[in-house]
Amino acid sequence: MDRPTPEAKPGWVLIQVRACGLNRSELFTRRGDSPGVTFPRIQGIECVGTVAADPSGTYQQGQQVAALMGGMGRNFDGGYAEYVLVPQAIVFPFTSDLPWVTLGAIPEMFQTVSGSLNTALEVQAGETLLIRGGTSSIGMLAAQLAKYQGLTVVATTRNPDRQQALLDNGADQVLIDNGRVSPQLREIFPGGVDKVLELVGTKTLVDSLRCIRPKGMVCMTGILGNEWTMPFTPMGDIPSLGRLTVYMGEASNLTATMLQDFIDGVAAGKIQLNIDRQFNLDEMAAAHQYMEDNRANGKVVVVMGA
Repeated sequence: MDRPTPEAKPGWVLIQVRACGLNRSELFTRRGDSPGVTFPRIQGIECVGTVAADPSGTYQQGQQVAALMGGMGRNFDGGYAEYVLVPQAIVFPFTSDLPWVTLGAIPEMFQTVSGSLNTALEVQAGETLLIRGGTSSIGMLAAQLAKYQGLTVVATTRNPDRQQALLDNGADQVLIDNGRVSPQLREIFPGGVDKVLELVGTKTLVDSLRCIRPKGMVCMTGILGNEWTMPFTPMGDIPSLGRLTVYMGEASNLTATMLQDFIDGVAAGKIQLNIDRQFNLDEMAAAHQYMEDNRANGKVVVVMGA
């Protein structure tokens, strides 16, 4: 579908989009499950590219930037386009020689992992972390960052063939997930784990709550299971003294310095991004179907050009 290039306006930055990562939340928006979204709407809650115009003069034409969240792809048109107009508050400058497909995988994935581990779960060195949905792009990156911070990591996968990939990515233990991993986990950690990063979502949340020690915490960040709601009994499903939270981060949880440091770490080989597949903009429908079918073993990125 052809749309006119947005016109720059005060307080907003016009970006020529070079790449954007796909995110599970966009699948739910497409289905009509995101409250407050009106259609037609160009989706995409993140992108990387170069500045086409900035009336404020804060950013120079051609400068590399990332944009994410803040209503992108929901309250106003998002990154599934060649050009996007976004509020200046959600724009983050960076410099890098990495290819656009690599850079396109970073903004929302990094913001989500860093916020989930540090802001929501408040992980500490020496703790044990269970990552439910370990082969997802978020799960793979979370394992690397958790190991870097001194945690013991247990990761789950439904596919036994992916067990070695999780071990190679830094997991100390891998559990094959048939919907209930709590019995397996309690055999290894009888007292339960300290923290759980729940990426599968409502389908496995109750079982994940059964994996924590007293005063342990579960953070639900992802919905890989494709189910938005669930029957839930707090006094029965949350164990005594257990803690349950969610992470729905915003651009305000990120800084340009944090983003640049992470990009530099990727460039230096200190962090390995798990990019599964690259699509072109005219293949967006196929890319969404690929994500919806749970075929991706990592981040899916759409590139718009050179």
